[in-house]
Order: sequence, then structure tokens, then C-alpha cells
Amino acid sequence: MRVLLLYPEFPSTFWSLHGALELLGRKVLLPPLGLITVAALLPQQWEFRLVDTNIRPVRADDWDWAELVMASAMLVQRQHLAQLIRRAKQQQLPVAVGGPFATSTPDAPELKDADYRILDEGEITIPLFLEALARGETQGQFRAGGERPDVHQSPIPRFDLLDFKHYSMMAVQFSRGCPYQCEFCDIIVLYGRKPRTKEPSQLLAELDCLHALGWGGEIFLVDDNFIGNKRNVKRLLPVLLHWQRLHQWPFSFTTEASLDLAQDEELMIAMAMAGFRRVFLGIETPDQDSLKLTNKIQNTRHPLDLAVERITAHGLEVMAGFILGFDGETTGAGDRIVQFIERTGIPLAMVGILVALPNTALWHRLQNEGRLLESKDGFDQGVQTHLLNFRPQRPMPEIAAEFLQAFATLYDPHAYLERVFRYCCWLDAGRRRIGHEPDQHWRWNQSAGLLRGITILCWRQGVLRKTRWLFWKHLWQIATHHPLILDEYLWLLMLNEHFITYQVSMTNQVQQQLQLLTSTMPS
Repeated sequence: MRVLLLYPEFPSTFWSLHGALELLGRKVLLPPLGLITVAALLPQQWEFRLVDTNIRPVRADDWDWAELVMASAMLVQRQHLAQLIRRAKQQQLPVAVGGPFATSTPDAPELKDADYRILDEGEITIPLFLEALARGETQGQFRAGGERPDVHQSPIPRFDLLDFKHYSMMAVQFSRGCPYQCEFCDIIVLYGRKPRTKEPSQLLAELDCLHALGWGGEIFLVDDNFIGNKRNVKRLLPVLLHWQRLHQWPFSFTTEASLDLAQDEELMIAMAMAGFRRVFLGIETPDQDSLKLTNKIQNTRHPLDLAVERITAHGLEVMAGFILGFDGETTGAGDRIVQFIERTGIPLAMVGILVALPNTALWHRLQNEGRLLESKDGFDQGVQTHLLNFRPQRPMPEIAAEFLQAFATLYDPHAYLERVFRYCCWLDAGRRRIGHEPDQHWRWNQSAGLLRGITILCWRQGVLRKTRWLFWKHLWQIATHHPLILDEYLWLLMLNEHFITYQVSMTNQVQQQLQLLTSTMPS
């Protein structure tokens, strides 16, 4: 069987980082880990061809070669997924779909032409799909019936199918699931509340594979809460540290975690020592009442400012997500988010607008309250610029205005330069205090395009922009007083090249949606 694995396009978002990746000659931040895991779960005598359409379009010879098309998508990719399905059917090819979007909304109109829906987690449902194929069935839907697979049985993803030169980071997974019950989150719907982890040996085998294939640089552990099972994470980190030392530190790591990381000194030190550089935290809002109403109780147990400070002091760069539109939110929520970010210095702070994702507790509550809005023109596509898909408790125009103002304030070139410089000084102090080995070994995996990227950066920010004096002042201070953080600092400066251009399209999207939604929203 010749299988064409298709990954749909991502629209421009906060995390697409197109403007920054362009400087380094990269096209995509992360590879489609789900699809290459699917490839590893299928019979290995089959032939596979992966087309990540964020890198190149599907060509005529791809369609001619294929006997079966398999596609996976997130909510934000749904529109292009529908186009790919239609094109495959025009080629008279059978189509199987899976991934988070199909699992959460299997009856979505975008999926109507798909022959097979392989839902939930593939370790359970792909064998069901293969059995149906063996019986000659030409369509079907395969679900796990509430069962969660033992991830100890998950194979090494087919990393060999990837063209490494186009990606800024690689992706691996250690755990699935999260123990918390945030009302708006679909992770616990998709993967459950009992975190399941691989054995440390499994993760090391994946790193061995990447190392043998020639990857060097940053790896994103895509776990939605890496520390959800702290006991097993603490089993992993010492052997990961040993592996890094043995291989002379080929990788650095980024991941996502819950805020209670700040309360575990042992865990923070172990992560930093093993080569973790960045961690994304879902802070959501500094408003305690909103956190309680949305059931993000874990963020109310300790001061948020202190948590960010403690994590930074252990050499881990904090990235964070913030949300506007919670029930109980009062006027000025956007300003309070900005003030929090400026106090804590968080460089990469994603501010988004709340969307009720399908089948979450928030979705069901709003449905029962009659507050969900009918989907129009893709406004519920999962991008943080899409306005609320429900009637909020305060005026929609007020929320949208605060969102736009918050983003403009945070990513103003002068404010961003000041915040990044201040934070990198704190971060460097934390890494020096911990004294962990990776400081001597980390390197850029974008080295081929690094000189070009830095040259363009210096031209734009050091010559053309009005903040050029501040750019050169801070760059000199970092290079002379904090040289171990220089690569981190330059990368953060490159990121604002994306945010500046992204802000223009983001503002247009929000204003267009606001005009339509305010004219059609029930009173």
C-alpha cells in the first residue's frame, strides 16, 4: 500500500513565527509529529510519502503515486483539510482523517467526503482501521470507546520521513493527559485526566533516532503538561542528563507545564540541568476571580508573579498564554494582563480571546445557558484572533478593543526591546546561579542561515527602526556582560519581526469579525 500522508496549512498565527523563521531560512516551526507516529503504527512494509503543505504543495506526481490518503489536522487547519479531501476524492483516492479536529468534531462538514474517520488515539483505533481494510470495507468510523492506550506500546515516530532543513525545532512526546480540570481546555477531553507517560528508555530511543539522522538543536516536548506526572518525570530527568552528557549536549528542550512547577525546587533544577531552556505556562489572567470561575484553581494557590520569578531564577525561560473573555471579567482586564507581563518581564506572552472548544466543560455550560453563537465564516477556527463564539458577560467591542491594545502595547518595538533585555539579564543570572552544564554546549541549529538572519536583524532594528539606539545599546550590554544568553537574546529579537507584521493582519481580522458579529449578535 502506498500511503500519502498530508498535513494541512496553518494560517498565520502568534505561534507560526513566519517573520522570524524567514530570517533563518526555515519554513515551519514544528513537524507533524502525529502523522509520523501514525506512519509508525501502520504496517512497515507499506510505502509512505509525507507532504507537509506548510513546506510545499501536493504535486500531481504525489496524487498519481498514492493508493491511500491519510490526513491529520488541528482545528485551525480545518479549511485547508477540507480542500485536500476534495482534491483527493477528485483523484478517486480513498481518504482517512484523524487528529484533534476530527476527534472533537467527527460530524464537521469539512469531513463529509472522508471515507474513514480514525478518531481518538491511534494505538487503539489504527488496528481497528486495518482490520476494516482487511475485510474490504470502504468506509467507517473508528473510536476507542473511552479506552486510553498504554503509551508504553507507542512506537518511535518515523522521523526519517521529515526533511529536517525546513523545521526550526523537532518534536517528541513523553506524556499525554493532564490532571487538572480547566473549564475551557480540550486536552482532558482528548487525552484524559490521568497523565500517561512513556518509559524513559522510549524517549531516549527517540532521541537516539533523531541524533543518528543528524538533527542537532532544539526539541519541543509537545506534552500539554510535561509535569502532570511528576514522579515519572523525575525518573526521566536523571537518565536524560546522562544521555546529554554522553552525546555532548546535542539538544536543548522546550515544553509546556502547569504553574505548580514553581513549587518544586528539585524538578526545576533537574529540568535545567538536563537541558530544558524554555517552558510555556498557561497563566491565563492575573484576575483571581476569573481563574476560579473557569476552574483554573492551580493558578490561585500561590502568587503568580512569584511563580514566574522562581522559574526564571532556575534558568528556565518563561513563555505564557493569557486569555480575555472569561465570565466574571471586569473592564480593564487587558490592561491588568499587560501590567503583569511588564512586571514579570515575560518576553513571549500570547494574548488570545476565549473560544469555547467543542465538548469542553465550557462548551457544555454555555450550550445549556443558550449562549453559544452559530459558527460564521470560520470565526471559531481556533486562532487566538477569532472573537468569542458565545455571548460574553461584558460587551464584545470592549473585549476586542482591550485585546488589540494589549498586543500593540506588548509588541511595540521600544517596549519589547526593554522587556526582552531586562528578562534576559534575569534569566542569565538564574542560569549562572544554577551552574548547569548546558550553558557551555548549547548552539544554534539554524547555523546555515544564522549570519544572514543576524544581518537582516541588524539592518531592520539597528538602522531602519527608530529604536536603533536602544537596539545597539542592549546588544552591546548582552554581548559583553551576558554572552551565554546571546543566542537566546538574538532569537527573541528576531521574533518581534514576526509580531510586528502579524499585528497588522490580526487587527484587520478582529475588526472585520467585530463588524459582522455585532450586527448579528442577539441582544
